[in-house]
Amino acid sequence: MGKRAVRVLVYLLAFLIGAYAVIQYGFFKPQDAGLVSIKLRNPDFHLEPWVYVMYVHIITGVLALIIGPFQLFLSKAGTTRLKWHRLMGYLYVISISISGLVNIYLSFFATGGWIAGLGFFTLDVMWVAFTWMSVYKISRKDNHAHREWMLRSYALTFAAVTLRLLLPVLLLLFHGNFIPAYQMVAWMSWVVNLVIVEVMIRSRHHHRKG
Repeated sequence: MGKRAVRVLVYLLAFLIGAYAVIQYGFFKPQDAGLVSIKLRNPDFHLEPWVYVMYVHIITGVLALIIGPFQLFLSKAGTTRLKWHRLMGYLYVISISISGLVNIYLSFFATGGWIAGLGFFTLDVMWVAFTWMSVYKISRKDNHAHREWMLRSYALTFAAVTLRLLLPVLLLLFHGNFIPAYQMVAWMSWVVNLVIVEVMIRSRHHHRKG
């Protein structure tokens, strides 16, 4: 698959998952969502205030998910494009900063207990850290490093998509047992993305040296 085809696929998946989240939680009762219905089986779980924090996570997470792919295109030469790149970049960073913080709260209530919770907690900390590292690099006028850290940042943003792609596969492997499948996907959804992006970055370094 060529680079252009990969980009189109990323754009498409980002929009589809973003639209799914907005429709599921914006037009239907959150109790009807599969993951929430599982949580409600636990008598110690209370929908409020969890659901309001979840809404903040969805709004900010979807913004970051959709903005990310366009940043690559807007970073190309041209005054107007660069202005839009900066503007969208600010929104991307703010969205992740807010989403990352509220997600730390959500990780304590993760389905699958502490194993899944730790996976999501680690993701959230790295997500915010990588994003702000990219901000630091551009403040130092290091465009190359800024781009690489933003790729790592978006790899973690894209975990929202990877989770939904891997979960059905893991459910098959675990014979429909949701908890162990979800515990595994809480880690795999972002580790897989990060490994792929890191291989891409190292490959570019190798070609430049060659």
